[in-house]
Amino acid sequence: MAPSEATILENYLLLPARLPAVVSLQQFKSYFPKSQQSSPQIRTLYRDLQQQRNAVVDTVAANIDTEVQRGKALRRAVIKARREAAQEDDIDDEIEIERNLFGPTSNTIRPKKHTLQSILPEMDSAASDLEQEIRKLEEEEAALLESVQKAVGDMSDLRYGRLANTKLKNEVINGLEDFQEICKQKS
Repeated sequence: MAPSEATILENYLLLPARLPAVVSLQQFKSYFPKSQQSSPQIRTLYRDLQQQRNAVVDTVAANIDTEVQRGKALRRAVIKARREAAQEDDIDDEIEIERNLFGPTSNTIRPKKHTLQSILPEMDSAASDLEQEIRKLEEEEAALLESVQKAVGDMSDLRYGRLANTKLKNEVINGLEDFQEICKQKS
């Protein structure tokens, strides 16, 4: 049997992460000068580093557990979705089988068959609905065209210096002068 997600993550992330697996106390002492290697503070420092490392490893272990639970929930959701899709397909298959076995006399919903007399009013109604929708679309098109032409005209006026609001130029100049005064007062 293949190893589980949790086993893989624990073997590669947790087991080699403990401090004694990385460096032993003797190796840790060898990193210090000979005169300090017998100091009890090195052992304390090693234990402190080991506690910090264990806290990180515990956090990683908790994250692994969370991911495993999330993976299980995701697999359950996929299985449920597949089951529901299969049931829908089964229902469609059952209806098709029933139609093939019993023909049009089965109690499934049958499409309405039209005669020449019944189809003409339906087609007239559909044609009038389409004509009405075409009229609405043409009205929307005209409104959009008018809006675009107005925007283009406004831009053209702006390009040649003709503004719809004749006071705008003076208002902008006054605003800039006020801004300059405020800047002078601040400096």
